[in-house]
Amino acid sequence: MKALKIGALAAAIGTLTLVGMAHADSYIRKGSQEIKVVNKNGKLYCTRASDGYEMCNGMTEREDGSWRGKKMKHPDMPRWMSFNGTVVFTNAGLKIKGCAVGMCDSESWSKKK
Repeated sequence: MKALKIGALAAAIGTLTLVGMAHADSYIRKGSQEIKVVNKNGKLYCTRASDGYEMCNGMTEREDGSWRGKKMKHPDMPRWMSFNGTVVFTNAGLKIKGCAVGMCDSESWSKKK
């Protein structure tokens, strides 16, 4: 009985250790760009694997399951520009949208297999 309690306690501690740790999933942007998407300590980061370019910059999760942030970057725009952005996860991947000065652009990324 004592061994069972120790085993259960060890399993619970192992589960608690995973909370807040980063877990990366890979997505494909524009057919070939690999993007690592990580939830690290409750913040979402979307980093281009080839050069470390960060696009999501610590978005926060909303009650509806979407992620939002005000520091989103687009790799095809000047680095000093930032946007209001939204990420929504789907069964096939994710949809990412950014808006600045009334103009919006969106993309769908597929989950890397």
